[in-house]
Amino acid sequence: MENPIAPVYSRKAQLEAFNRLLDILDELREKCPWDRKQTLDSLRHLTIEETFELSEAILTQDMAEIKKEVGDVMLHLVFYAKIAAEQQQFDLADVLNAQCDKLIFRHPHIYGDTKADTEEEVKQNWERLKLKEGNKSVLSGVPSSLPSMVKAMRIQEKARGVGFDWDEPAQVWEKVEEEIAEFKAEFDKPQLTPEDKAKATDELGDVFFSLINFARFLDLNPEEALERTNLKFIKRFQYLEKAAAAQGKKLSEMTLAEMDVYWNEAKTDKRS
Repeated sequence: MENPIAPVYSRKAQLEAFNRLLDILDELREKCPWDRKQTLDSLRHLTIEETFELSEAILTQDMAEIKKEVGDVMLHLVFYAKIAAEQQQFDLADVLNAQCDKLIFRHPHIYGDTKADTEEEVKQNWERLKLKEGNKSVLSGVPSSLPSMVKAMRIQEKARGVGFDWDEPAQVWEKVEEEIAEFKAEFDKPQLTPEDKAKATDELGDVFFSLINFARFLDLNPEEALERTNLKFIKRFQYLEKAAAAQGKKLSEMTLAEMDVYWNEAKTDKRS
């Protein structure tokens, strides 16, 4: 039974709103000094910022903020297509039609005769199709500019798509413990030389990579997990700052034991 208070989303209304956005951007590009000045390069860092703001809104499940940030990201994508059209390279129709064609090509289990009953089979089909598209390596589709943790996740997912993966979680955890032991052996010395630090750095990277791999095996997102911990730490530390200030104390003048009292309070505070 349908929810009687659920909003009814109209395809017509969505198309009209999208057309309105195109009209407004055309006008701004013509009349606004700031919008007229923008280039692909000048928008790039702003787009990255907007994407991270959308990511944070998703993590906090703030739907009002998600709606706002989706709009900001969508504006940027339309803006890129607008600039490219002015350079007679491509327009928004080219972008969307190319995406539609790619979706159809990469879903032969929907639009063709290929069989894929599970998510894993779909991913394996994708990797095979990407190689047919001209990718020389399964890993060539991983952008070099991705943050290291996200890049590690994508590398591991793509390797799994062609069957290069462990069979059981216990095997992956055994690898984590092996890498931790190797890391410990490098820094567990009376004094570290530059060479020791270089080796320890390599081993630490192996620890991170294996932990990310284990998280992937459990269907956990390590980037999301770390960001949740970052946000949790920020909230608890800000609680510590406010609680100390309320008592007329400065953190720089407090002992760790004194700060721990407020830190433990923060753990039980629902806002933290």
